[in-house]
Amino acid sequence: MKIVYHGHSCVQLATGDKSLLIDPFLTGNPVAVTKAEDIKTDYILLTHAHSDHIGDCVPIAKANDATVVATFELAQYMAWKQCKTIPMNMGGTVDLGFAKAKLVQAFHSSGIIEDEGKIIYGGMPGGFVIQIEGLTVIHAGDTALFSDMKMIGERHHIDIAFIPIGDHFTMGPEDALQAAAWYGAKLVIPIHYNTFPPIRRDADAFVKALEAQGQKGRVMKPGESFEITKEQLG
Repeated sequence: MKIVYHGHSCVQLATGDKSLLIDPFLTGNPVAVTKAEDIKTDYILLTHAHSDHIGDCVPIAKANDATVVATFELAQYMAWKQCKTIPMNMGGTVDLGFAKAKLVQAFHSSGIIEDEGKIIYGGMPGGFVIQIEGLTVIHAGDTALFSDMKMIGERHHIDIAFIPIGDHFTMGPEDALQAAAWYGAKLVIPIHYNTFPPIRRDADAFVKALEAQGQKGRVMKPGESFEITKEQLG
C-alpha cells in the first residue's frame, strides 16, 4: 500500500491503480504542496463537513469522476453539488472493491458555513477504519479523546493510525498519546497540526513520546509518500 500525506488531515491510500482520498483540503492550505487539479483518485472519504476537510472535494470528485463517501447528510449536500455519492452512517461499512471503509464515531462538530448567518448541518463527525491490502488503517478524523477508542482498537487490531495532535480544535499531543495506546496501532502518523497558528505542535516530540510508550511513529511532510506492507509492520 502506498500512503501519501497531503498536509493537514488529507491522506491518500493507494493500491495498484486504485486510490482513495480522505478529507481533501489543498486550495487555501498554506502547507500543501500538491494542487487539487493534480490529484487522481477513485473515491473521496469525508470525516465531517468543515471547510478544512471538504474544501476541494467537489472539484476533485468531478475531475476524476470519483465517488464521495460520507454521512447521509454530507453525502446529500455533495449530491446537490452534482457529485456521485455513497451515503452511510455510524457503524456502517462500504465495499469499494479494493478497500472497505467503516465509519466510526468521533467527538467533534460538523457543519458547512455557506454565508453569514447560514450554517448547514453536516451530520455526525466520524473517522474511518479502512481495510486495504491486508492492512487495517484508521483515520480518526477531528476528535477529542474518548474511551471507546479502546474498544475500536480491540475490535479492529489497527496497523496504522492517523491521529490529530493539533489541540485547540481537536485533542492535543498528550491526549493523542492515549488515543494511540488505546488503538494499539503498530504505526502512528500525526495529522491536523501546523496548518494554522492555533494548532502549531512539535510532531517530532510527539513521535519520541510514542516511542517511549512502546509504539512506532512517523512524521510525514506534506507531499511525502511511502509504501508499506503488512509484513513490514510485523
